[in-house]
Amino acid sequence: MFIWVLAAALALPGTVPAEATTSAPPVVAVADPIPQDQVLALPPELRAKLHEAVLAGDPSPTVRFQRLAHFIVDDDGLGMTYQENATYTVAQAYANRQANCLTFTLLVIALAKEAGLEAYPQEMGETLSWREVGGTIYRDNHINAGIRVGGHRYTIDPAADLVLIPQPPVVVSHERLLAHYYNNVAVDRLQEGRLDVAMQDMAVALALDPGYATLWSNVGVMRAHGSDANGAERAYLRALALDPKDASALFNLVQLLDRRGDPRERYYRQRLARVEQNDPLQQYLQALDYERAGDYPHAIEHLQRAIQLKRDEDRFYAALARVYTAAGDTRRASSALARAQSLSAGKTRDMYRAARDRITTSSYGVKQD
Repeated sequence: MFIWVLAAALALPGTVPAEATTSAPPVVAVADPIPQDQVLALPPELRAKLHEAVLAGDPSPTVRFQRLAHFIVDDDGLGMTYQENATYTVAQAYANRQANCLTFTLLVIALAKEAGLEAYPQEMGETLSWREVGGTIYRDNHINAGIRVGGHRYTIDPAADLVLIPQPPVVVSHERLLAHYYNNVAVDRLQEGRLDVAMQDMAVALALDPGYATLWSNVGVMRAHGSDANGAERAYLRALALDPKDASALFNLVQLLDRRGDPRERYYRQRLARVEQNDPLQQYLQALDYERAGDYPHAIEHLQRAIQLKRDEDRFYAALARVYTAAGDTRRASSALARAQSLSAGKTRDMYRAARDRITTSSYGVKQD
């Protein structure tokens, strides 16, 4: 699953008026989004298969859990496979036999509930995983399903080997889980160039979880894509009112204010600097800022800090090679480029496909609650 949190600054329009307030930006009324009760709905055929494979013989909760895990992943069950961009409802996941981590979580929770098991979503927040598409940075969050069986708690996670998670998981509400779904769908619609539809899905996400800062930061990015810089600023400020250390909202707001020549930019940049000190992605984004401004010494400094924090990221070395080249230091540029190529060569498609096709089921605690 991806949570779109960065960075409108890489694609914002030019100068805009300076007025803004901290009030919540208006959100387009909902029209076409999938109804909430359909997101987790089990098709009759899937329900029947579950009862046959998991509930036959009135098994104990432990046996039900074990059968459920095998039913989801085994070829003689659902044979589900991991697909990063497969944000589906439960019914769509069943039809396609594909799911990303968000959809896997929806599927597991819906099936576990039908099987009489206690299941809940777990959120890892920001991970050290990200990608860049068309001048916009997408930073991944991660979510999976937890299941409680007696005094044991288990996690079913299709991407456990692919995500570097700095913090342990936190149980979140079902409203947050659904908000993630509509947020992801909104991102898909935006990538398709359907901003109006994207905002409709974001409206549903906000209605489900209005206190989630990430959603407001994403609304700001969408407003910026719609050339509504004032609305974008209001959304970023709303995100920061909810979470003063939200790096995404801070970064996006700094970029917006900088383009406007707004004197408040310095204050928010100082706040961002404190937040980003131990965040490799934020260090990388700051380096891109300095590179665009032609300030290569500062760009190099931030890239070196990013590499210090995450030494196996080939994109950091590639950017460093580019900046060294622009600065006229061809020797260091060649060294950085060689390192980037070495790291990139290790990321083979087959390795990722093998990992993504495997669901990891692991006990992460045996404490009796």
